[in-house]
Amino acid sequence: MTEQNPAGESTDVQVPTAKKVPVERTHHGDVVTDQYEWLRDKDDPEVIAFLEAQNAYTAAHTDQLDGLRKQIFAEIKGRTKETDMSVPSRRGRYWYFGRTQEGKQYGIRCRCPIRSDDDWTPPEIADDAPLPGEEILLDANVEAQGHEFFSLGALTVSDDGNWLAFSTDVVGDERYTLRFKDLRSGELLDEVIEGTAGGAVWSTDARHVFYQTVDEAWRPDTVWRHDIGVGGDDVTVFHEPDERYWVGMGTTHSDRYLVIGVGSKITSEVYVLPADDPTGEFRSVAGRVEGVEYSAEHAVIGGEDYFVIVHNEVRDGVKAENFAIDIAPVDDLSARRELIAHDPDRRIEDLDAFADYLVLSYRSGALPRIAIADLRRVQGIPTIDDFVEPHFDQELYSVGLGGNPEWSTPRLRIGYGSFVEPTEILDLDVATGERTLLKRQVVLGGYDASEYEQTRLWAPAADGTAIPLSVVRRRETDANRPAPLLIYGYGSYETSIDPSFSVSRLSMLDRGVVFVLAHVRGGGEMGRYWYENGKTLTKKNTFTDFVDAARYLVDEGWTTPQQLVAEGGSAGGLLMGAVANLAPELFNGILAAVPFVDALNSILDPSLPLTVIEWDEWGDPLHDADVYAYMKSYTPYENVTAAPYPPILALTSLNDTRVLFTEAAKWVAKLQDVSTSGNPILLKTEMSAGHGGVSGRYKQWEEIAFELAWILQQTGAVSE
Repeated sequence: MTEQNPAGESTDVQVPTAKKVPVERTHHGDVVTDQYEWLRDKDDPEVIAFLEAQNAYTAAHTDQLDGLRKQIFAEIKGRTKETDMSVPSRRGRYWYFGRTQEGKQYGIRCRCPIRSDDDWTPPEIADDAPLPGEEILLDANVEAQGHEFFSLGALTVSDDGNWLAFSTDVVGDERYTLRFKDLRSGELLDEVIEGTAGGAVWSTDARHVFYQTVDEAWRPDTVWRHDIGVGGDDVTVFHEPDERYWVGMGTTHSDRYLVIGVGSKITSEVYVLPADDPTGEFRSVAGRVEGVEYSAEHAVIGGEDYFVIVHNEVRDGVKAENFAIDIAPVDDLSARRELIAHDPDRRIEDLDAFADYLVLSYRSGALPRIAIADLRRVQGIPTIDDFVEPHFDQELYSVGLGGNPEWSTPRLRIGYGSFVEPTEILDLDVATGERTLLKRQVVLGGYDASEYEQTRLWAPAADGTAIPLSVVRRRETDANRPAPLLIYGYGSYETSIDPSFSVSRLSMLDRGVVFVLAHVRGGGEMGRYWYENGKTLTKKNTFTDFVDAARYLVDEGWTTPQQLVAEGGSAGGLLMGAVANLAPELFNGILAAVPFVDALNSILDPSLPLTVIEWDEWGDPLHDADVYAYMKSYTPYENVTAAPYPPILALTSLNDTRVLFTEAAKWVAKLQDVSTSGNPILLKTEMSAGHGGVSGRYKQWEEIAFELAWILQQTGAVSE
């Protein structure tokens, strides 16, 4: 097969041809023949050979970008303060913080003693000198030695400060090995627990650790209790047999209660146990009601103990779609009463409790926001009028609670940032409103935020819905319209993609590329209604919103199809596959990372990881013929046809347990077979990584440089 390179010239690079092995499946009377299902078995040498051939083909086809990749890598590295540290957070008798060191792939977790009980000002840390009493809790560089991949799961210190529980994954399959370290002696215990999920939680007495394991479908389903130094079998504390539910474990912010959270996509339940009674029985806070989601936090208001319950229950025949908040005395959970009512214009996401404050996290106007009630100034139970929102000047920004591990903190730490402003960590004096800057993300090389601008646009969807778009560019780029443009989308799981600063994005913006986030339905940017209108039998809104947004940008003169590239990952990769089928003529490139493009086939198979859990998001095509027909009408792999597809770059990982490598491999094989455009369809597989791609910051920068170079080429921002 003869292809064209990005300049439109023919090339002799040959596409690896995937063999066809017809496999039939039948559902609801519909017979489908899948020619590439054989690519599912990663233990098959022929499958590995196909992936390696695709990697070689992609490398050959992008070889001309090697110089640009090296230049972008150098830019990212040159703008990053490689030897750096996080702002210390106080917990108990110590300040905890992280260090990075030039030349090292991974972070180093450290702590130092507080100076006194009233010491709430973080110590100033020198880049190259330890603090008095500083000790290393965990050096991930040491733990990663000898491994191509490394990921840290749990990293939690007991309340008394004497014990560290940590877990590591050296494969990428998100199954961790849990270990314990005596911080007084620095010795590792002989006790090792294999095959855990990522987290771990200590009891108050520092004698018991709670952890989770997963079932064969990679679903966290069981909570165990491990007794430090005792030996013997660990105790099963909780098991969830329903395959729709995911189990999580944590504590309330007060550390007074251990919490087990059980949730599907539409239903949840919370169990609590006093943290000083670790061998006791967990009790349910509000039961389990199909279609009702809730969370619970412990608060002390007016000297009384309450559980604060964020929920979407039905009251007076109306469901709190955007969630409401109740409180209930911990000793009488039936005596619930409303704290904050449901508001269709305010999506409540969480309420955090501190000794002196309640912090409401919510979103409105497609932006995340916080509001704070000072319990020292409130008589009785606070109302919504007692919550005060800190204001910021930017049109687009993100704000949220920062690291506040101490329940009794006299000041609140918040994080703030935007597309053009590097991330800031601030201490907020709630009583006065005074903000103290603790740290601003360092951007080397003379970065000047005034040279960039961000704005909000609203693109009309075909049904009249206004789709929010977040735009960032260099100021002079506006005079050069139409411009090269990258449009990014996700649009699933009520996940919000909010304004944030990116060092690597500067390499794009400085070459004249405009970056646009399309906040399409299925995401959470505009609240629960926005999500509900982009899932299950309304899922196509996600795809048409993205296409409508892209067409709007072209029609308004922001860009042209020859300068427009689309990007999305995971469920956003499904979005990319769908828009490639819907409007191949609209884009000059589509980048799909770990793309969920064989969604129908995956959701039909309950034996695959996480499938049953996903039925509440996509629908159940196995048992519902209407859902089957609807999904088949949009699933990217099912709808690949002989069409002039744009250049496509698909990225996947061999050990991904969330979106199997099979999806991208099958999709690319089919596209390469039937595309009529002659444009390159590329597949790059990381052979020793998981859903998040490669590990180690320098390797990650190299991967980002690879992607950005391809994007810059396809937008026409650079010439070969």
